[in-house]
Amino acid sequence: MEDEILKLRHSTAHVMADAVKQLFPQAKLGIGPAIENGFYYDFDLDYNLSPEDFIKIEQKMAEIIKRGYIFTKKVVTRQEAYKIFEQRQEPYKLELIDAIKEQSLSLYEHGGFIDLCKGPHLERTSDIKAFKLLSVAGAYWRGEESNKMLHRIYATVFPTEQELASYLCAVEEAEKRDHRKLGQRLGLFTFFPQAGAGLVFYLPKGALLRKLIENYILRQHLARGYDIVLTPQILKSDVWKTSGHYEYYKEHMYIFQSDNNEYAVKPMNCPGHIMIYKSRKHSYKELPIRFFELGTVYRHEKAGVLHGLLRVRGFTQDDAHIFCREDQLKKEIVDVIVFMQEIMRDFGFNSFEIELSTRPESYIGQDEQWQKATEALQESLQELKIDYKTCPGEGAFYGPKIDIKLKDAIGRMWQCATIQCDFALPERFDVTYVGEDGANHRAIMLHRAILGSLERFLGTLIEHYGGEFPLWLAPEQLRIIPVSEKFLAYAQKLKRILEQDRFRTSIDARSETLGYRVREAEIEKVPYLLICGKKEEQSNTVSLRSRGKKEESGIEINILTEKLKEEIGDKGI
Repeated sequence: MEDEILKLRHSTAHVMADAVKQLFPQAKLGIGPAIENGFYYDFDLDYNLSPEDFIKIEQKMAEIIKRGYIFTKKVVTRQEAYKIFEQRQEPYKLELIDAIKEQSLSLYEHGGFIDLCKGPHLERTSDIKAFKLLSVAGAYWRGEESNKMLHRIYATVFPTEQELASYLCAVEEAEKRDHRKLGQRLGLFTFFPQAGAGLVFYLPKGALLRKLIENYILRQHLARGYDIVLTPQILKSDVWKTSGHYEYYKEHMYIFQSDNNEYAVKPMNCPGHIMIYKSRKHSYKELPIRFFELGTVYRHEKAGVLHGLLRVRGFTQDDAHIFCREDQLKKEIVDVIVFMQEIMRDFGFNSFEIELSTRPESYIGQDEQWQKATEALQESLQELKIDYKTCPGEGAFYGPKIDIKLKDAIGRMWQCATIQCDFALPERFDVTYVGEDGANHRAIMLHRAILGSLERFLGTLIEHYGGEFPLWLAPEQLRIIPVSEKFLAYAQKLKRILEQDRFRTSIDARSETLGYRVREAEIEKVPYLLICGKKEEQSNTVSLRSRGKKEESGIEINILTEKLKEEIGDKGI
């Protein structure tokens, strides 16, 4: 985040908090960080904020900005800071101070408002020009479900009104594409509170869409030399202790006792794939060995971060692990990156951003191994002449990784594919192959997913297309609408012909008006509508309506099927 934008967002967050405190003196301050595209601030407030309250808050912010208060930094001792916020009756600030190890803390003050903050800030409030409050949501204090739910106000700010207007237009478009709303409207998926948070229920159309994606990705893996495996949903905790997940990932795992043994529901597929590899000896001639699984995993995500399909507790990964020799490593990484690019283009994504994440503070394995793994990832990207951003310290605990972000139709970035280079787990599990010299040698393992999780990828697809899926992915490809009941027999004949060519087809023969049925099909984003009446029945044709195009009449059914097959290409089932 650029320094000037960071200053602007930090400063405006303080102004918003000041305005809320002036309007609602009983409000208690939480935290207010700058985030991508704006900022938020958490408040403990026994009052449900309304749109009218947003107007009042913005007006109060405008007053504070107009006064041109100077942002003043103060460095104080822990004891002084504690006294200040104790006098102001700010319990959440006191809790934050207790958690800070440093003996001196920085505060920022403007007018009569003061807050804990490292900064940086603008010189004065009047430097803020264009801001907007966006929404309010519930958020557990510090992300812990056991803590109180606070009000989180999201807002944004830009250097100019023009930039703000452009952003608000993008926000409006994003709201239209919100996968949570479209998922309900199009009958794709839902959640049931009584079943548990973050657990997805796929409705018939959504289940079919997911199965189409699964079938496609399975075919692509088989064509590239991957072997399909399946692993259990639960494993004894000893396995997770060996892998390091028990130590480094336990808070995200579901652990339980059974038959005097401790088990964990798998949060990852990798230990299972390692165990399959180790079930027999392998020669150097067999490598690389590529295991692929559409593996469902469960992770205990905090309730406060769950978000539609994008952040759930149960999800399925298109997960693969490649066991190879060191001399094969770079080629395998290159092949995975190319594989990913080809797959994403089929799904309609043509622009990517690449991040290389290096060793975190807490990790397993030897420094030399981490160096080799990082260099292999770097050299692969360089060979493909791909620009990338380095993210120091953000690798997995067992190895560095490449993350691939997709740019969608309105310019947003989505995290999907990942490649992780791992020397550590093969050592922990003693993963070997028999070399040309007859001795055992340590294998190297690549963890990789192309789509990431099917849930997150499906959410991404819904928002990328705004629910208007390409023909090969549409759960319902064609809907036949007879003008009246007289032509139902002809509609049924058309349906049989189309289904012989494996087109997903339905008939809407309800007694509603033709216009009503057409509008409903358009709302449900069916790619093609086939209208049939007397003229069509006599000529053995249909009238064709497709999204965003004028109606075509007199289309022969064999010409239509050839047109549709060409549009689908080799991606359909």
